[in-house]
Amino acid sequence: MSATLEVTPSIMAADQILTFAQADAMRAYGDLSDYCVRLSLETDGWHVDYEFRNPRLKGGGPHYVLDPATGVILTKRYEQ
Repeated sequence: MSATLEVTPSIMAADQILTFAQADAMRAYGDLSDYCVRLSLETDGWHVDYEFRNPRLKGGGPHYVLDPATGVILTKRYEQ
């Protein structure tokens, strides 16, 4: 009788993911106090989206997709 173990990569916690995204966002935008952050774990990774707190403001903040196991930024898009 043999057993097969399937290795599933661990998923990083939301606060760890936010640390990686926020470091990049602060380099690009500086002050992030005008933004609220939305985090969601999707099939393609962690999505981190910065949106203006004031909906009347034009433009937007950075948007990221991060690898759920490593926290590496897979894609990023900056709105101005």
